Amino acid sequence: MSLIPGGLDCSISFVSYVLGKVCVHGRQKEILGVLVPYLTDLTKSDCIWQRICWRLVECVPDRWMEAVVLGFVQGAPGADVLSRLLGNLVVKNKKAQFVMTQKMLLLQYGHTTAVLQTLLGYLSLDRVRRTLLLRVLQELLETWSSSSAVKHSPAEQQLYISKAILICLSHLKEPEIESCRQELLTSLMEGVKCHLDSSLPQLRRLGMVVAESISLKITTEGPVLKFEYEEDNETRELKSLLVQTPSSCVVPSLPDDDRSEKAGAALPLVPESNEKPHTAAPVMPDEELDAELDSDDDLTPYDMSEDKELKVKAPVYIRDCIEVLTGSRSEDMDKWEAAVKALESLVRKNPAATREVSVELAKILLHLEEKTCIEGFVELRQRAQVAVLTTDPIPVAKYLTSQFYSLNYSLRQRMDILDVLVLAAQELSCPKFHGKTKHSGAQKPCIQLLPGSDSSKDWRRIVDERIKSKTRRFDMGQSHVELASRPNEFNSVAGHFFFPLIQHFDRPLTTFDLLGEDHLVLGRLVHTLAILMYLAVNTVAVTAMGKALLEFVWALRFHTDSYVRQGLLSCISSLLLSVPAERILADMTEELLETQSWLGDVMEKDPDGDCRRLALQNLLLMENLKKKLEAVHS
Repeated sequence: MSLIPGGLDCSISFVSYVLGKVCVHGRQKEILGVLVPYLTDLTKSDCIWQRICWRLVECVPDRWMEAVVLGFVQGAPGADVLSRLLGNLVVKNKKAQFVMTQKMLLLQYGHTTAVLQTLLGYLSLDRVRRTLLLRVLQELLETWSSSSAVKHSPAEQQLYISKAILICLSHLKEPEIESCRQELLTSLMEGVKCHLDSSLPQLRRLGMVVAESISLKITTEGPVLKFEYEEDNETRELKSLLVQTPSSCVVPSLPDDDRSEKAGAALPLVPESNEKPHTAAPVMPDEELDAELDSDDDLTPYDMSEDKELKVKAPVYIRDCIEVLTGSRSEDMDKWEAAVKALESLVRKNPAATREVSVELAKILLHLEEKTCIEGFVELRQRAQVAVLTTDPIPVAKYLTSQFYSLNYSLRQRMDILDVLVLAAQELSCPKFHGKTKHSGAQKPCIQLLPGSDSSKDWRRIVDERIKSKTRRFDMGQSHVELASRPNEFNSVAGHFFFPLIQHFDRPLTTFDLLGEDHLVLGRLVHTLAILMYLAVNTVAVTAMGKALLEFVWALRFHTDSYVRQGLLSCISSLLLSVPAERILADMTEELLETQSWLGDVMEKDPDGDCRRLALQNLLLMENLKKKLEAVHS
C-alpha cells in the first residue's frame, strides 16, 4: 500500500475480509503470528501505518470480528502495542466492545494473566476508553460480590475475575477512585461476606485478598482491612497485580529520551528512603556510653548450673485425671498440663477402668478448653477422645452422636465430634495399626477433614488402594512385612457410629441449621458418612448403611455448595466399593439407575471440576461392577 504512486486512494476492505475469513476458520495463530509483529514494527514511528492498521481491523465484518480481535489481544506484546494496532476500535465497533468488555472478562476465563493485563491496560491508555474501564470494573465487582456467582461458578473463573479486578484497580487514578468510592465500599462488604461463607479455602482466600486490595485503594485515613491467611504463590501473584508493570504505563508516542528522563526522575525516591535510617540514630558522648556499659559490672552472676526444673508428677489413675481436669483452681495448672499429656496412655493401659467412666470422660474432653499454652493441646485432646471411643465404642459413640445434634454447641465442637468418630472408626477397622504406629503421620483418615482445593485426591487414593489389593502382580518381591491379623472391631459397632448421624440432618435447631447457613458442617458430615461407609466394608450392617446413604445422597444431590456435592459423590464411591455387588443389584437396582443418570448430568454440567472428576470416577466404578457381574453369570 505504501508503494502506490501519485497519492492515489486505495481500499483495504478486501484485505480485511481475507483476514476475518482466515481467522474465523481456525488459522488465527498462523496469520496473526506473522502480521502482528510486522505491524508492531511499522506503527512504532509512522502514524500513517497506525491509521492503515486501524482501518484494517475496523473493516472486518461483525460476524468475524471476534476471532480477529481475540487474535490481536493475544498476540500483542503489551497494552501500548495493542493501543497502536487497534486505536479506539472498542469505542467505535459494538461487536468489538462486547468481545473485549464482556466476553473475554465475564464469559470466558481461560486467558492468561498477561492477556488480561494487555486488554485492561489498553482500556486505560486513552481518555475515551477509560469510561469503559470503569464500567468493566463495576460489572466485575457485581459478579465478584454475587453470592449466586460464587456458589455456581468454578474456582478457576473466580480466580480469573479476581485477577481482572486487581488489574483494573491498579489503573485507577485518584479522582476516579473518589468518584466511585461508595460503590467500591458496597461491593467490598457484599463480596467479602459471600466469599467468607464459602466452604472452599481457595475462595475464602480470594475474597480476603481482593477485599484487602479494595480497602487499600479506597481508604484515605485510618487502618486498612487486614485478614490472616497463609500466603502462597497464588496470593503473591494476586497482590503483585495491584502494582502496574512498567510496560503497561508507557505512553506509545513518547520518544526514547523522554522515557529515560521519566524513568530517571522516579529513581531518586528509593535512595532517599534508604538513607533516612542512617541519619536518625542519636549520637551519644563516649563518656556517657562507657558509664552505661559499666553500670552492671559490679553484679556477680548467680550460679544456676546445678538447678533442675521441678517436674510435676503425672497422674497414675484415670479418676485422678478427671479430678484435675474438672478442677478450677489456678495453682493446679502444672497438674492440669500433666493430666492432659498422660490421659491417652492411661486410657489405653486401663481399659476396664476407662469403661466405668467412659461417657463422663468423653463429656469432659468434649468441653475441655485450653487453660495454658500447652504445645499441641488440640492433638492431645483429640487423641484422648479417640482412645476413649475405641476403648468403649458403643456408649461413647451414642453420646457423641447425640451431642452432634444437641443445642448449645459451637460449630467447632460439632466438627470435633465428626473428626473423633472418623479417627476412632479407622483405628477400630484397621487393628493392625494398633500400637505404636496408630498415630503416625502416614495413618491419616481418608476423609478430607479440612476442605482443600482438590477433595478428590483422598478418594482417588482409596480407589487405587482397593484396585491394588485385588490385582495379582508377579516378580514384585516382598513389598511389606505381613503383620498378624486381628478381627475387625468396627464390625459390631459400625451402626452406632453411622445411623444416629444420618437421622436428624433435616431438623433445624435454634442455633444449628445444616440445610441453611451451616453448610460447612454439612459438608464435613457428608464426608464423615462417606468414610464410615468405606470403613464398614465386610460388616453385617453394610447393606443397610448403603441404602440409607443412597437416600441421603438423593435428598441433597442438588445442593448449591460444591464442597457438599463433592462429599455426596464421595459417598457414592464408598457405597460402590463397600457394599457387595450382588446386594447392590438385588436391593438398590432402581436407585442405582437413577444415580447413574444423575452422575452423567454432574459429569457434563457441574461447574466444579472436582465434582466432574468424581462423577466420572463413579461411572467407571459402575461400569466395572457391571462387567464383573456379567463375567460371573456367564
